[in-house]
Amino acid sequence: MLIQIFSLLLDVVAGLLGGACLLRLYMQHQRIGMGGASGNPLSQFIFALTDWLVLPLRRVVPSVGRWDSASLLAAWLVELAQFAVLWLVLGAQGSLLPLPVLAVFGTLRLMVSMAMGLLIVHVVLSWVQTDSPLARLIDRMCEPVLQPLRQALPRLGGIDLSPLVLVLLLQIATIVLAHLQAVTMGSVA
Repeated sequence: MLIQIFSLLLDVVAGLLGGACLLRLYMQHQRIGMGGASGNPLSQFIFALTDWLVLPLRRVVPSVGRWDSASLLAAWLVELAQFAVLWLVLGAQGSLLPLPVLAVFGTLRLMVSMAMGLLIVHVVLSWVQTDSPLARLIDRMCEPVLQPLRQALPRLGGIDLSPLVLVLLLQIATIVLAHLQAVTMGSVA
């Protein structure tokens, strides 16, 4: 029971920090910055939470185009640390070789979860039609992904089905990732 509680707490901390690194990666790709002292509180939080990890990595890991490789590496390192700590807590049984692969799948699952969370918040905020800085930020992050779906899908009775289709696609991605992880880990073990 204590190991399950510890695992849950570790998953929450790694999810928050790794997710923040991935949000930073995406925000920088979308050119969403802190905007100075009057910037969005969410982006200020994301940058403040991840600066200690991303900025040193940025000195040795170059960006690839508009993608901040240091933020992606930071998310992967957080996932790797999570699996390494769990491995140690569980008695350091077995090989360390699967841990980097588990960290890759953990990072991919975190990306899917982050996208799903952003999408859900986007949909809820669209229902209440708030004009807050947070709503504009979430809208700006979701629109590039939703726009191609909106062009491909007709509106039915004035209802935009693109978020529902995207949630379905993200759920399928989660299933595929779980299957690929199981197959990969079966071949590594």
